[in-house]
Amino acid sequence: MAEPTHHTTTTHRETRGNSGLAFIVGVLVVVVAVLAFFMFGGTVDTGAAGSDSDINVTIQDDGGDTAPADDAQNAPVADAPAADE
Repeated sequence: MAEPTHHTTTTHRETRGNSGLAFIVGVLVVVVAVLAFFMFGGTVDTGAAGSDSDINVTIQDDGGDTAPADDAQNAPVADAPAADE
């Protein structure tokens, strides 16, 4: 009887870590989060220290005889093409 033949193959593959790539992606995520915070709701001091931030607006009508913008009598009329008769 023939003796069984056994073949053993061992493959060693060197793996490189992706820690550098993960670090770069993490930094980019943090930068985008900080930018989004300041752009979409971060607290920004727009006035001088101790200034009052209330704004009052007064609009006065001089009682002029200008027509309202939606007045049909004063609306411009579009030129219509001449009808063939």
